Amino acid sequence: MLRILYFILSLSMVAACQPKTEYDKVKETELASGKVFEDLFLDIRFGMDRKTFYGTCWEHNKNGILTNGAHHLQILYNPELSSGKKVNMHFYPKFEEDRLYYMPIELTYTDWFPTNDAYSNDNLMDDTLGMLENWFGEGFFPVSNKTKTVNAQVKIDGNRHIRVFKKDVKTVRVEILDLRIKDLKEMIKQNDEA
Repeated sequence: MLRILYFILSLSMVAACQPKTEYDKVKETELASGKVFEDLFLDIRFGMDRKTFYGTCWEHNKNGILTNGAHHLQILYNPELSSGKKVNMHFYPKFEEDRLYYMPIELTYTDWFPTNDAYSNDNLMDDTLGMLENWFGEGFFPVSNKTKTVNAQVKIDGNRHIRVFKKDVKTVRVEILDLRIKDLKEMIKQNDEA
């Protein structure tokens, strides 16, 4: 019995001694700060109930700002980019107990074509980060998974976690998560199971 206890204690000490990544440090600091950020974009916020979300979108639809999109993320917005290029931004949130806590967004240039380097996903990534810095401020930093196969830019403000990455050759994906409700690892696991 003493050997088992010693083994468990040794494993926990090894895990505790692992150096924290910049991501872990920033996340820990921001969550501990107690700051709460709920604003997303276009008067959409974390914590909105479905009825308020749909009402907000309906008002933007009546004003020609939002439309229905032919995409699995059903709402289409065409934000202005600093480069002047036109972009389709599709989004549709997830709710937990009737409260908005997660906003997946996918962006593509409207004039994308495989051989047109001006509309590459590298340029789209730069434009997307510029737009997000305009909305949420600077502070994005690079992160990657252990195998370096997925690279992203991340910004964490209190509870608001923003992750931006190239989804495919023409799409950049943005995921905005309320860390008070779920952690990113839970969301990745959900997306992998879907």
